[in-house]
Amino acid sequence: MNEVQAAEGQVRASGSSAGFSDVLVDVRGLKMYFPITEGIMIPKVVAQVKAVDGLDFKIFKGETLGLVGESGCGKTTTGRCILRLEKATAGEILYGGTDIIKCDREQMVEMRQRIQVIFQDPYSSLNPRMKVGDIIAEPMYVHKIITGEAERQTRVRHLLNVCGLASAFADRYPHEMSGGQRQRVGIARALAMNPEFIICDEAVSALDVSIQAQVINLLEDLRDEFNLTYLFISHDLSVVRHLCHRVAVMYLGHMVELADCDELFDNPLHPYTKALLNSVPIPDPEIEKTREHQIIKGEIPSPINPPPGCVFHPRCPIMVDGCMSKAPVFREVTPGHFVACSEV
Repeated sequence: MNEVQAAEGQVRASGSSAGFSDVLVDVRGLKMYFPITEGIMIPKVVAQVKAVDGLDFKIFKGETLGLVGESGCGKTTTGRCILRLEKATAGEILYGGTDIIKCDREQMVEMRQRIQVIFQDPYSSLNPRMKVGDIIAEPMYVHKIITGEAERQTRVRHLLNVCGLASAFADRYPHEMSGGQRQRVGIARALAMNPEFIICDEAVSALDVSIQAQVINLLEDLRDEFNLTYLFISHDLSVVRHLCHRVAVMYLGHMVELADCDELFDNPLHPYTKALLNSVPIPDPEIEKTREHQIIKGEIPSPINPPPGCVFHPRCPIMVDGCMSKAPVFREVTPGHFVACSEV
């Protein structure tokens, strides 16, 4: 494969075969390095944590893109860069043609209305000193979407009802609610700005399994009703398979595989993806007892000093000599299915 073909493959790697065509978010060469310093009076950078190291992907209007991988692979950092909660070290994040990384203050105020987030922990993401109605209404006041008290109450009640909560919850404090109810408040707060795009950062991982199903169904209903687009960051593969249209797999700050949801679960190509899916237990105890488990040997390398070549090669069961020196091209193997592995 020549350089032109490789470049074309990386551009098409963001493409969708799930029926979506209009690009909403276009991430190009995203890098996020965190400096490690020593010294007190004059800090000196001695190393960098390469949390995200060159991501390319697109998110299409109306779709849900799942972003999966083990803890520390850079999933949440990617989401925070898109939100501009972290300013990326390099790359571009195009939202409607505007590079979020280069936006000034006024542009970011506008972006905040179009991009919202649902945080992982419903216990720490809500202000315990504020009533639920004030929590939901606060972003509308900040962005001057509502002006009067009557309008505020009407809008808050509507959002609570949309998220499956009674209007009376507006007068409660977060500590008077269960975890699932608090997460519904977080969802209502995200909807308050009428956003186009919501980043769900492990939005159900802190909830009981029975409550998870309710919240997932709520997110599905809201996506269909308001034509929302989600970036769904998760480590729970069963949730991802139920909710997402496409799935991107990350390892040590790099994207190793991207495909439509059913294609990725039925036909994983990258050895890391295979091992990740193999780690999911099967609910039938007889099958689970007899099936062969594929265990990834070794420990994940440090993001401070990632290995050269393919970052997965120290733990890869199909590694060859070339993997230690040359990084694989993220290429299209079958229509809509992309993988970063020279041996596939």
